[in-house]
Amino acid sequence: MDRVIPGLEILVEDPFPLRGRSWAFLCNHATVLPDLRPGRAALAGAAGPPALLFAPEHGLEGVAQDMEGVEDQADPLTGLPVRSLYGTTAASLEPRPEDLEGMDVVVVDLPDIGTRHYTFAATMDAMMAACERQGVEVVVADRPDPLGGVVREGGLVRPGFESFVGRVPVPVRHGLTLGELALLLQRDRYPGLELTVIPCRNWRRSAWLDGTDLPWVAPSPNMPTLETAVLYPGLCLVEATTLSEGRGTTRPFKLVGAPGLDAPGLAAALREAEGIAARPAWFRPAFGKHAGEVCSGVELAVVDRDRLRPLELGLRLLEAALRLSPGAFGWRGEAYEFVDEIPAMDLLTGDARAREALEAGADLGVLLEDWRREAAAFGETLEGLLLYRE
Repeated sequence: MDRVIPGLEILVEDPFPLRGRSWAFLCNHATVLPDLRPGRAALAGAAGPPALLFAPEHGLEGVAQDMEGVEDQADPLTGLPVRSLYGTTAASLEPRPEDLEGMDVVVVDLPDIGTRHYTFAATMDAMMAACERQGVEVVVADRPDPLGGVVREGGLVRPGFESFVGRVPVPVRHGLTLGELALLLQRDRYPGLELTVIPCRNWRRSAWLDGTDLPWVAPSPNMPTLETAVLYPGLCLVEATTLSEGRGTTRPFKLVGAPGLDAPGLAAALREAEGIAARPAWFRPAFGKHAGEVCSGVELAVVDRDRLRPLELGLRLLEAALRLSPGAFGWRGEAYEFVDEIPAMDLLTGDARAREALEAGADLGVLLEDWRREAAAFGETLEGLLLYRE
């Protein structure tokens, strides 16, 4: 396969949409060229400096932890002003009208991981909404979905369950690039928005990120490897519980546990899951849930990612933990992504069905089959939007 060239590299070589115009850049530390040059510096050198940088959750340099508010700052690399789009209130998730005043173009390049509840696509959606209102063009420099663009899992978000982890109208694992998501949002929400997508060259949907020449740069503090990203669509569900999802360790989303959890039983319950291996594990998080306490649980390893269905895995893991150790299992009680009136599990899965099925001890196969139908139906709506072949 020829070298995969991300949209950013194409734009740096020929910044035609930016010449002679006032522009801003929505990006972060993982917005890099294939040789790891910081994208914001490279694009500023090619097109002239932007008027403003926008940063998503975790901040421009990816230092902040999950759901940690980040203040506006000056970029330590370029000196440019940075407007944080993840502060301490729900209002901070939206660009302010004055941020876009006098702006002609906003360039977007955020390394997404193909999962609805990863918040970068929601930040792009908020930016697109603001740009349509103020007549500002959006240019998306596209890059591959690191999980490939073939498999989809999960249902859509039902009315009343929208949040920042459920803002984009796609399945949990959606199989789309950020550019394709932008085209979908323009079609369904922002028909008045002027949008340009600069596609990657030479990427095929069947290729995982490590099947390209592009480097993995951890897009957030708890997404250290591609294997972590492979597990994330389902293991993020652990955030909706009192179980530790491994934050505060070197293996987030690979370690799951809590004090008093039946580690051997949980590992045995997951032994039949396709594409995964599980071992009983004990760990002590340095921060996050159960910080300083020894947690018992499992360590997961991906052994066949093509067969693995991470969303089903996450659901089965919660089912087994609740059945084996009900005293060690609980649902998250604190606000989640600025929402406190809807359980976090419902926000992550898009409605109450999964939580209610787990609480009732119901057959999860019924829900999983419903999700498969919903994901397949969603795929049928994408004709004309997909930029890449299998």
